[in-house]
Amino acid sequence: METIVFLDRATIPAHIQIPRPAFEHRWLEYPATESNQLTERLQDASIVIVNKVVLDADILSQLPQLKMVAIAATGTNNVDLDYCCQNQITVANIRGYATRSVPEHVIGLMFALRRNLIGYHQDIQAGVWQQKKQFCFFTHPIGDIAGSTLGIIGHGGLGQAVATLAKALGMQVLLAEHKGRRDCREGYTPFDEVLAQADVLTLHCPLNEQTTNLIGSAELSKMKSTSILINTGRGGLVDEAALVAALKNGTIAGAGVDVFTQEPADSSNPLIANAELPTLLLTPHVAWGSDSAIQTLANQLIDNINAFIAGKPQNIV
Repeated sequence: METIVFLDRATIPAHIQIPRPAFEHRWLEYPATESNQLTERLQDASIVIVNKVVLDADILSQLPQLKMVAIAATGTNNVDLDYCCQNQITVANIRGYATRSVPEHVIGLMFALRRNLIGYHQDIQAGVWQQKKQFCFFTHPIGDIAGSTLGIIGHGGLGQAVATLAKALGMQVLLAEHKGRRDCREGYTPFDEVLAQADVLTLHCPLNEQTTNLIGSAELSKMKSTSILINTGRGGLVDEAALVAALKNGTIAGAGVDVFTQEPADSSNPLIANAELPTLLLTPHVAWGSDSAIQTLANQLIDNINAFIAGKPQNIV
């Protein structure tokens, strides 16, 4: 009988139903797991489900009975994939589950920033409307989405879905070529040209050595002063201190951020420390999290485990 241990069940909302595998098994789950609890909780596990808990080579080497790591997310940077490959531990992740949720979140951030909804809300709270003594007031610029240019960095499933919504809104879409690449694939635009032309720049690429701090002060300085940056990809894609400086200096007009270099982010994070900026809109890594998307994730998670036990593994990393 297989023993399945879910190390951080609280990363999936309690109201989302996680189906149980179709084979005989023992199921154990914990809301969260600290690093010093891993070996004890996984001693009997043949299958581990993990979202954000780190499984490095040191931990994995103490679990000779482990056969599968089922990641309850798309990102795989919390699991030592090299060790798993060398020791015949199958790793599967979740794919294509948030192709509605994330793009809709991007569009929501885009509209809120382009129309300066935060600034107007803050002004009403501060009594500006009463001071102006008019039926309306214009303390912040309001821009149209239709006719503007969206630059997309990363053209996987999420980038493609964002492009579809943007075109439906009447936007021109530019797909950025890899940073530093001299030759440009058909249908793509050089990276620096996308920075210069985009009214809205949205990030949908993975985080790795090549993309860490992909957007820093140099890149921000190449953008329009009226442009906005949206990051629903990974926190490390953007130099957070440089982004705050760009907002304060008027280098760019706004930023919507759903992901942070460390999560949960605290007051030491430059974005959190400057959350009162009217041009900065922060959300706590929830772009992926519509109920329908999370249910799709949960269903696929168990499908991955069932397929592995049936000898037909899927979504292998």
